[in-house]
Amino acid sequence: MIRLHTPVKDSDIKKLKAGDIVYFNGTIFTGRDAAHQRLVNTLDKGEKLPIDFHGQVIYYTGPTPAKPGRPIGSCGPTSSYRMDAYSTPLMKEGLKVMIGKGDRGAEFIHDMIQEKGVYLQAVGGAGALLSRKVKKSEVVLYPDLGAEAIYKLEVEDFPAIVTYDMHGGNLIVDEVKKYQTKQLED
Repeated sequence: MIRLHTPVKDSDIKKLKAGDIVYFNGTIFTGRDAAHQRLVNTLDKGEKLPIDFHGQVIYYTGPTPAKPGRPIGSCGPTSSYRMDAYSTPLMKEGLKVMIGKGDRGAEFIHDMIQEKGVYLQAVGGAGALLSRKVKKSEVVLYPDLGAEAIYKLEVEDFPAIVTYDMHGGNLIVDEVKKYQTKQLED
């Protein structure tokens, strides 16, 4: 178990290995495909991003409306592959830590390793439980996108598991190999 505080240092990312369980504390941002597309369009126009992503964490989620007395509604992870087309330009602008659900494409993994980033997964189907780790929530960019707006979340012990590390570790491939080896031995 590893506890990290945001902004995340490059030295912290370097220590992470596929399979590590990480608890984030501090600020993380949300973003899904519509927000990612707008961010990349901003870069394509030669403009500066409205958020400095150096050391920041982006969580692929579209939260539901908050219930009374809560800062956010259910905020489970969304399928990350939809961000693959937009991730490399954002990594080149300093984004190194991404949290979502599911596997990613080979090009993303290659580029993530080149940019010395890391991809983690949050547990799908546990959005209500994950929302309890959010202490404060505010829309900071693209409010017209509703749930797909970029939110700034203040989190306490927000859990995720390292899926791909910057050293080429791949939790999905490694675990499948372990299972296949076990099946052959049985």
